[in-house]
Amino acid sequence: MPALSRLTCAIVVGLAAAPSMVLAGTLNYTLYGGIEHSNNIALSSDNPVSENVLTPGGTFNFTQMGSTFQANVAGTVEYRKYLQNHFDSQLQTQIAGQGNWTVVQDRLDFSVEDYAGVQPVDQLASDSPDNQQQTNVLVVGPTLRMRFGEAARGQFELRYINSYASKVDEFDSSRGLAAFRVFRDLSPTDTLSGNVEFQRVDFDNQPEDANYDRKEAFVRYTSNLAHFDADVMAGGSRLEFDSGRKASAPLVRMRIGWDPTPRNAFTVTGAYQYADAAQDIITTPGSFGAGIASDQAEAIDPFAASGGLGTGIGSGISTGSSVIGSQVYKERRLDATWNWRGERLTLTVSPSFNKLRYLDDPTFDQNDRGVSVGIGYRLRPTVTLSAFGTLDKLTYQSLDRKDTTVRLGLSLTKQWNPHWSGQVSLLRDRRSSNAAGQDYRATSFFVGVVYRR
Repeated sequence: MPALSRLTCAIVVGLAAAPSMVLAGTLNYTLYGGIEHSNNIALSSDNPVSENVLTPGGTFNFTQMGSTFQANVAGTVEYRKYLQNHFDSQLQTQIAGQGNWTVVQDRLDFSVEDYAGVQPVDQLASDSPDNQQQTNVLVVGPTLRMRFGEAARGQFELRYINSYASKVDEFDSSRGLAAFRVFRDLSPTDTLSGNVEFQRVDFDNQPEDANYDRKEAFVRYTSNLAHFDADVMAGGSRLEFDSGRKASAPLVRMRIGWDPTPRNAFTVTGAYQYADAAQDIITTPGSFGAGIASDQAEAIDPFAASGGLGTGIGSGISTGSSVIGSQVYKERRLDATWNWRGERLTLTVSPSFNKLRYLDDPTFDQNDRGVSVGIGYRLRPTVTLSAFGTLDKLTYQSLDRKDTTVRLGLSLTKQWNPHWSGQVSLLRDRRSSNAAGQDYRATSFFVGVVYRR
């Protein structure tokens, strides 16, 4: 089934599961359109192709927090028309959504989650239009809730998980998840929980010995204060493959946020875990390009501040960097963000580190270090100048390959009235690599308009 058809089915399932109260939520949306010119649209090292791209699209966010239905869905839909016909036109989606229907109050819920995005076909190649594919992960199932007194409660979850990629069929899988959790309220703001999960993973187009069982047990602590929040889990994972192979490792995930002043905000996230591409999409959708906008994303890529424009300069959709397939890897990841907002100036600095070690094929074993800096300055009440820079150093251990990628961007936005704005953007891409044919230079220019509801 095509990716957009699966995504449509997911949305239909979510709406069918909810009563008519879904219409009582809050819907915000942005429509945009423009022309992008690139002197090297395929990011080629020796055969640059000049191309003009028409990019109409829209972003949306729907939220509802009712007693019977709760939802949080955000996304972008964009059509890319290559006017010189060097590439076929593309319709791309980037969505992260969660919906929950309370069937019986405090007893039974039914949940639907969907994560759609654009990922590379071949991670070793540049991000050209023909090296992109649509991915989708759908999660559906019931939750049975129970209480053990005033301060303790439990829940039992069953989930069906389906993953799909439009071009790499090794990613396609069907999964079943069963989980039992016990929560203890330590205070009105702090909660401690014990969690046990079992997941069966069956790939649609892989040998049977690639299938496996995932067993996890962990404790989780959450705290939500006025200027500090924490979500920390620690435990262990065990993988049992149908081939007879077994692997175990500690499991750690954490997110810590601190707002010491109204203008300063710090965030640290990290993970030490076994994962695969679909599992990563579910557990960390925001960092995987799942599409939920954040203040961090806007500050790092100022083009996005005009309604989602500019992650590909004229594009509201960014291509992820994951190896889309069935392989399991051990992940060590640490990200941090500092955000400062003044009356006219905003500044964001975000360093990151990611280390992947694959269990079977070490081809894609990698160390990735990067830093992003974003600056926005309001020249006038209706005119904003933004700039950003990113530096990424990626090393493939087995291939003895080192890539250094630099992106620099400049954007000028004019707000004509509360609904309409215009934007002019310039982007420079540069990659240096010791692998043959992987260097490239590219310059892009974008002019567009935005309508914000």
